[in-house]
Amino acid sequence: MKKSLVCMMMLLATVTHAAAKNVDLSTVPPRDSVQLTIYNSEDLTLVRETRTISLKKGNNPLQFSWANTLIDPTSVDLRFKTHATQLDLLDTTFPHDKPQMLYWNVRSEFEGDASVEITYFTSGISWSADYVCISDPGEEKMSFEGYVRVTNNSGEDYADAQIRMVVGTINLVEKIEELARRGIISRDDALGFHGGDKKMMSKRVRLAIREELEAAADSAARGPKQIVKEGLSEYFIFTVPGAETVKNKWSKRIRLFEGLEVPFDIKYRYRTAQYGLQLVRLFLLRNNEASSLGESPLPDGMVRLFRENGADGLSIVMQQRIAYVPIGQEIELNLGADPEVIFERIRLSSRRDNFWFRRSGARVLYSQEQGHRIEIKDNVVGWDEHQVWTERIRNYRDKPIDVEIRRGFSGHVEFRSNLAPVLHDYRTPQFRVRVDAGEKRDLAYELVIHQGRNKKQDNVTLTKKS
Repeated sequence: MKKSLVCMMMLLATVTHAAAKNVDLSTVPPRDSVQLTIYNSEDLTLVRETRTISLKKGNNPLQFSWANTLIDPTSVDLRFKTHATQLDLLDTTFPHDKPQMLYWNVRSEFEGDASVEITYFTSGISWSADYVCISDPGEEKMSFEGYVRVTNNSGEDYADAQIRMVVGTINLVEKIEELARRGIISRDDALGFHGGDKKMMSKRVRLAIREELEAAADSAARGPKQIVKEGLSEYFIFTVPGAETVKNKWSKRIRLFEGLEVPFDIKYRYRTAQYGLQLVRLFLLRNNEASSLGESPLPDGMVRLFRENGADGLSIVMQQRIAYVPIGQEIELNLGADPEVIFERIRLSSRRDNFWFRRSGARVLYSQEQGHRIEIKDNVVGWDEHQVWTERIRNYRDKPIDVEIRRGFSGHVEFRSNLAPVLHDYRTPQFRVRVDAGEKRDLAYELVIHQGRNKKQDNVTLTKKS
């Protein structure tokens, strides 16, 4: 018999042709169905499998084995899906001479078949998402398709499995802490969970995790798709369409959704906090219905953007990781600096005025030539510094481009311009402009920086240049 996740068989049953009403379960019954709910954050997968077992009236010992797998034995649970009022789980035994096996003793009031559900946690199963975008040569249309790769190192094969992925965060730490505060589990149990040692978790801790994951999976199975928010948790159960066979030691790449044609915008942005000291080119799209997306958040993963080269081939344009994308959020695909768009920042002039002085005192000086004289000493304690800058953009493309510039300034600053700026935050002006094909644009503005005594606050104010 192969190393099997579940070996369900009847023990101690003597079967003869004359006693036909007794059913022999010496063979391993196949799974009727199996569901994997994969939670990457804690390296946990909740497995639900159903099997049909044949029972005789009276006591029925059943065997469960997890040899050579990463199943957590303390998480294994047996439930009756049919004939629940006629079946009773009397006890669970862990034989000392067979450390990777348990026995269930089931009392049955009838003779025949029953459907049971076995649930447990296993480790070693993970998923990762990736996306492929393909634009046409003129960058006017783009397809967007998603994939998930499921990797199985759990020690067990799963055939025709329904796969569900927990996208986002289930805050199990919060739930465990609450159990500890209420005295349901010990502080050592809570610390064991924080330490990440799954083997040291108590049964109550595992039960709390199971309840959270099962609640998430059950919520996903009912009604329309929705984001689940509970306490500090925010997650979504993404169900992979169809059923997939995931063998042990294998990875399988599965399509999440077809190559959709999605609308997108091309923008140029200068934001030093995000992109450094360069103007970058971006493809922008949104996870919403208008983009043929928006049915669910998108899992974090790698995005690869290709462009058709007009010769039945593709050219790689960029690749980057994206974080978890909630419904309605913008997705930025950063193509980096554009060699056909030159961006410069040039200081045109600088001057100072509006000085304030403080007299620090006087002293008497003597020389043979001049005799006695008095020197008065004044210190500069405040002034205004005027700087005139231009953001110069040269567009060598054959299409107009849309540019957004966002710069931050510290101190008490007046930003004077006719660029229709807005404040992104209290010290960061932002303005937008369109630069036609082949055009050079100078975006000039003046900074008035109040220094010393002239500094009254720490923010940027916007004024129109006269």
